[in-house]
Amino acid sequence: MAGTAGTADFVSAADRAASALSRPFSVRGLTARNRIAMAPMTRQFSPDGVPGQDVADYYTRRAAADVGLIITEGTYVDHESAGTSDRVPRFHGEAALAGWGHVADSVHRAGGAIIPQLWHVGVTRTEGAGPVPDAEPVGPSGISLSGEPKGRAMTQKDLDDVIAAFADAAAAAERLGFDGAELHGAHGYLIDQFLWSGSNRRTDAYGGDLVARTRFAAEIVAACRAAVSDAFPLFFRMSQWKADAYEAKLAGTPQELDALLTPLAEAGVDVFHASTRRYWLPEFEDSDLNLAGWVKKISGRPTLTVGSVGLDGDFFSAFQGNDSSVTGIEQLLDRMERDEFDMVAVGRALIADPEWAAKTLRGRTEDITPFAAEMLKTLH
Repeated sequence: MAGTAGTADFVSAADRAASALSRPFSVRGLTARNRIAMAPMTRQFSPDGVPGQDVADYYTRRAAADVGLIITEGTYVDHESAGTSDRVPRFHGEAALAGWGHVADSVHRAGGAIIPQLWHVGVTRTEGAGPVPDAEPVGPSGISLSGEPKGRAMTQKDLDDVIAAFADAAAAAERLGFDGAELHGAHGYLIDQFLWSGSNRRTDAYGGDLVARTRFAAEIVAACRAAVSDAFPLFFRMSQWKADAYEAKLAGTPQELDALLTPLAEAGVDVFHASTRRYWLPEFEDSDLNLAGWVKKISGRPTLTVGSVGLDGDFFSAFQGNDSSVTGIEQLLDRMERDEFDMVAVGRALIADPEWAAKTLRGRTEDITPFAAEMLKTLH
């Protein structure tokens, strides 16, 4: 009898996961076959910035195992100060774009949709490293996230060049057959440096209050929107936290979040990708909505949630060498069933087990391989 009851519970959990996560998701010309996305994660397996067959196999393996949408690792746009490692892939240049075209074709053959994440690191760039070693770090004000001097403040020409680089990359993504593109506006990198008062001390039109600090991001979005067709969706990754400022808040209230989101939505963001350390934590008082839930409620745009999905702790402890065992996703399913957000992006759990999506959709969570930091040393 005990075995019968256990089987019934198991089937029920499997049916629930399938119901909540198997629904297709569509925006503009993109249709993902389910609500599971692969989160962008820097892997540094692209020598000279060119993704090879191993990178194509890495993404395709997950698409073939039922990941609905692949969001690639961050890729550098065409600006001399954009990157800090020559093993992070570029999204410009003949060789890199040919490599990405092969990746997109391979993922599509496996039944998945795929979008590149477009990236500029800003003042977090390490001087003397990366694709252009002598390039100086640039940012809104020539200061770090903590307010210390670093690099130099961007001129209007710098701003124009970076905006054009993002637009060129978005156009290249559509030309190569990608299903959309994501702009990296989170985690203290260049776009986020303009949003964050701690690093944006400008006194021109790109600095000041929160609305003014969104101008650079909104101009990038608008330029990308103008460079692609109506069928091509634009995603925008955002976060409150920054590297070394994990409790940072761009918006301390729903009203401030509205001031941040409205210019971006009006400029052409189709989907917001709200990055948190733990998806289950409420963003503001008096509501259990997480950041993605609040962003959807305020902007009216679809959202992705991300943050330690399927793990027993937040991602920082795992990257510091601690293992993360598999945990249940009951709360995730609760939130998906009430449409708090539209998709869930899964990170390290998909590094650990390329078949995480297939196993989850079929109720085989006991078969999922847990994440360990050692797995970051290989590309599987």
